[in-house]
Amino acid sequence: MIWFVAGMLITVLSGVPGLLADRSGRGGERLACLLVLAGTASAGAGVLAVLASGTPALLAGPWAVPGGELALRLDPLAAVFLLPLCLVVGGGAVYGLGYWPQRAHSGNGRRFRFFYGLLAASMMLVLAADNSLLFLFAWEVMAVAAFFLVTTEQEKAEARRAGFIYLVSAHAGALALFALFALLARQTGTLHFPAAASLAGGGATLLFLLGLFGFGFKAGLMPLHIWLPIAHAAAPSHASALLSGIVLKTGIYGLLRLTSFFTEIPPWWGWSVLALGAVSGILGVALALAQHDLKRLLAYHSVENIGIIAMGIGLALLGRSYGSPALTLLGLAGALLHVINHGLFKSLLFFSAGAVVHATGSREIDHYGGLLRRQPWTAACFLGGAVAICGLPPFNGFVSEWLIYLAAFDTMRGSTLTLRLAVLAAPALALIGGLALACFVKVFGVAFLGEPRSAAAAAVDHDAAPSMRGPMLALLLACAWIGLLPGMLAPLLQEAAGVWAPLPRVTGLAAPLAPLPLVGAVGWVLLLYLAALGWWLHRRSRNAPRDVPTWGCGYAAPTPRMQYTASSFADFLVGQFRVGLWTERHGGRVTGLFPAPRAFSSHTPDAVLDRALLPGFRTLARSCSWLRARVQNGRVPTYLLYVAMTLLVLLVVAAR
Repeated sequence: MIWFVAGMLITVLSGVPGLLADRSGRGGERLACLLVLAGTASAGAGVLAVLASGTPALLAGPWAVPGGELALRLDPLAAVFLLPLCLVVGGGAVYGLGYWPQRAHSGNGRRFRFFYGLLAASMMLVLAADNSLLFLFAWEVMAVAAFFLVTTEQEKAEARRAGFIYLVSAHAGALALFALFALLARQTGTLHFPAAASLAGGGATLLFLLGLFGFGFKAGLMPLHIWLPIAHAAAPSHASALLSGIVLKTGIYGLLRLTSFFTEIPPWWGWSVLALGAVSGILGVALALAQHDLKRLLAYHSVENIGIIAMGIGLALLGRSYGSPALTLLGLAGALLHVINHGLFKSLLFFSAGAVVHATGSREIDHYGGLLRRQPWTAACFLGGAVAICGLPPFNGFVSEWLIYLAAFDTMRGSTLTLRLAVLAAPALALIGGLALACFVKVFGVAFLGEPRSAAAAAVDHDAAPSMRGPMLALLLACAWIGLLPGMLAPLLQEAAGVWAPLPRVTGLAAPLAPLPLVGAVGWVLLLYLAALGWWLHRRSRNAPRDVPTWGCGYAAPTPRMQYTASSFADFLVGQFRVGLWTERHGGRVTGLFPAPRAFSSHTPDAVLDRALLPGFRTLARSCSWLRARVQNGRVPTYLLYVAMTLLVLLVVAAR
């Protein structure tokens, strides 16, 4: 535990020396990066030491706050969330040296690094806290630090708007959590977290709903995802990686920790989480498919993947409700592994997207094109992340989704028809995977293949800096390692599932329940096949003539305007979800034998924020303004009437 606490303290102080350094110098940013690396390494070593010991580490100390206690707990469930945190935070610090150098951002670079370290340390404290007040304190610090990262470029109206919406959402969820822990303390008589499976679940309906609302806001479950797309788009890319890969998971962690307190899980808890997960997954990937902004597209894929994680948790809750240890283990193991996997491949995608944005100066996908030849390392890393997020072998996304598939099919062994209906999670997951594949075919094809679509893309003449490529390659290797050797994480997932729910010793995450070595072997075979195919094509192409022009489908002089755009490529699939997306289409109709030039574009506002909440609040504000103008009309007789009516009401009340 001492290594973990030391790492947390080093991380929280990492940005402080930079505040005293020169605005244009590099010493402060290098020292901040070194301290973050030292802090995350120390914290990671502390977590690994706890896992190696086989027993949870506890630390308790006094805190001069009524009911408060500096109580920390490290167990396998917290380790699942802490290990990717350490890797992503450390990689982001190195990445920032090339992406957000102090000399180019003298106005906000020092502030960014201070709140970057503060956010990382507060998340460590959230994941290790064993006291409600300490948890809420760290939760609020995390929210404030994330706000300052989102508003790094506060001179831009987009960043200020994103920060405001994020702060409102974060505090709306926090209010629910304050009520949750107050009710929990009244039930248990202490602010210390209850032991696992120590509370009856029969009367915990309000606790679960408050937790689902408060933690769901942070996780980005639909329809509570409203802050996520704009915040991820506005923040610098390595901050977006931290927000998407790690911050969202604190909501998942809170929901898991809350449900672990109860011995009995009502079936409707599992059905609710499963349904919300399916809706978040399908609509999240559909909204991503309709986007033109690269970072906003990746943000909606975070909603999709949080939905996949929620589906696994929902199946695990159903397993506890219906007394199925195998379903519980498969569902929770798939969800926890996807927590790790999403933290890795989504951070990789945001790092790769940041390299593209850094080189072209634009987030619009239609402003790219032909970047494969100009940024081969970035393209390879983005392609690896895309394969992983689509759930394809041999990368890690396939393994976690495969476990959730197994959990969905395991429901067919249920003794009741109600439980068997949960098998519908499998086709929902297949639909999510198919749409994700279509989306990343669009992104990679439009951004990296073909011809440059703008002068900025044509002017790119170098790949990402070495400090940016290093973290990208490290995350790519981590994704491949889990995909090719998934059995190495099986003990951690097994122990974390045992912390969350009491499981019989005979239930293990191994064959025939989940033959993870077989999955790894399939990945190795596929990888060797692709390597052999690439070697064969390379040898065959060495003797091919080099002066033959590429066949251009009959076009003698192709131009960038003849290529698919992001809108046109996805138009058919987006049209299938017109009821839920309400996409606005402009142009595109061509008539006659010799049509005049036409243009096509589409725009898909967020269905919850842009279509419901913002118009609703504007209507409410106008109604309040109208009412105020009528009530406070400036006429003395009207105010005398108010006084008389008030006196009359007071007399009636006093007479009773």
